[in-house]
Amino acid sequence: MENKPIARTLRLLSQLIELHEVNPFKIKSIANAAFKVDKLPFPIAGKTLEQLEKVDGIGKSIASKIIELFETGTIAEMQELLDNTPAGVVEMMGIKGIGAKKVAIIWKDLGIENTGELYYACNENRLIEAKGFGLKTQEEIRKAIEFRMASNGKFLFAQVENEANELMDEVKAIFPDALKHFAGEFRRLNEIITEIVIVIGSLNQEVAYSALSDSKILNNVSLNENHISGELQNGLLVDIICVDKADYFNELFINTGTDDHVQAVLERINVPLEQPESEEIIYTKAGLAWMQPELREGTTFIEKAEKNELPTLIITHDLKGSLHNHSTWSDGVNTVEEMALYCRDNLKLEYLGMCDHSKSAFYAKGLSIERVLQQQEEIEHLNKKLDGFHIFKGIESDILYDGSLDYPDEILQKFDFIVASVHSILKMDEEKATSRLITAIENPYTTILGHPTGRLLLSRGGYPINYKKVIDACAANNVVIEINANPLRLDLDWRWHQYALEKGVWLSINPDAHRVEGFLDMRFGVLAARKGGLYKEMCLNALSLPEITKVFEKKRASAK
Repeated sequence: MENKPIARTLRLLSQLIELHEVNPFKIKSIANAAFKVDKLPFPIAGKTLEQLEKVDGIGKSIASKIIELFETGTIAEMQELLDNTPAGVVEMMGIKGIGAKKVAIIWKDLGIENTGELYYACNENRLIEAKGFGLKTQEEIRKAIEFRMASNGKFLFAQVENEANELMDEVKAIFPDALKHFAGEFRRLNEIITEIVIVIGSLNQEVAYSALSDSKILNNVSLNENHISGELQNGLLVDIICVDKADYFNELFINTGTDDHVQAVLERINVPLEQPESEEIIYTKAGLAWMQPELREGTTFIEKAEKNELPTLIITHDLKGSLHNHSTWSDGVNTVEEMALYCRDNLKLEYLGMCDHSKSAFYAKGLSIERVLQQQEEIEHLNKKLDGFHIFKGIESDILYDGSLDYPDEILQKFDFIVASVHSILKMDEEKATSRLITAIENPYTTILGHPTGRLLLSRGGYPINYKKVIDACAANNVVIEINANPLRLDLDWRWHQYALEKGVWLSINPDAHRVEGFLDMRFGVLAARKGGLYKEMCLNALSLPEITKVFEKKRASAK
């Protein structure tokens, strides 16, 4: 065993001891030994206990641990600490800018157990609530996590959208008169992007290559036949395809849809395709209605296109209000009034649904029963004060281990609507996790099932559920399912939207906003909803104020 892995093991041991606040002196001595071992000019493997004791900075106690490591491959003390530490917490200690002491606060005070949850907390501005953390530290941690997330070559759509558009602006400047468009994952509005593809209707690839070689956005530019390759500054791969103008729409079509979608369309064409003058012609020759790029995932919508029954996809303008939002009453940044005024004056919406965290969410200043009543008084006052706008009294009620909500019925009935969400005890098998959700769905006061799987994209997989059983339960109990618009969540996954709609389950595009800027995330929710084929007639918050008021009143009446 070389010195570096020995030093890393000792360093981890010192971090775990600090994390669990075992012995301050011990922490320092082991951390010092780790540093010394890493810098030694000779290998220590094979040395005896007596020889190790004489090495500067090691000493008798640490020497015995190193011998134990040589003989068993581990250190019993370290293994015991690891067994009592969630793997995600250990991973967090590897993030640049936070040591074991800060990780201990994050874990024990905020209840955060992995990197994904930490990143989400940074985006919610929750980290600054903890002792020893400020806005600058929070931002540094967020950037460090984003760097780690990027290392696997996958990016959130929201993370790369601006850079992708800047690259397209460069391409437009090089070829102002040529046809050009995004293709691939980005054009299909996928939630996760691994490559940016652009198709240009010009064979002057040498001109583009020469110009892009000086780009401040695109790095490592290379030319391979008619493909210009490179990567954005964050490492995202780019493929720019230059084709003859006559072949442009065929190439755009082929490079936009998934392979099975493209094959399914082409198999329906019995006449020579030649050089289509638009993508619409390709679909027409296949006997299909033209399909929006975001629907070109597999064959899900092929049959609807064949019958000319494709939905008129929802757009942001269809949304009349914003549900599931947080204020300074729990872990939000803005007051209820500030949130309401932003929705009314900036977004021109008709209503706002306040859903601060419930009492079980101690880490997010969840509302006690007394504070629920106080907030509702404030909302009633604001509703008298604000012209042409209404604030609904909601709550994001935690779904407890057994599926119950964390307020008694006499409090639940005081809300206009209730978003029921899981925030704790995520490690369940599919049967238990599904049963838990169904119990919450069957609660007569549950209006919306919030972020159904709890996933955090590129950070934390959702807990396993039987989607069909959960959606069927929502259909049977008249419960709406949330499309959480936070670009880290986008949960319910768009792949299950069609099943929900076929079962008659309404969806709601909720930003889960913790500050006024968070309302802008509704756009990402709309993009995900479009991929799932959602239309405004089945979207809860596309209803007008009078319409949604009746929906909430009917639900509350049926619960009594």
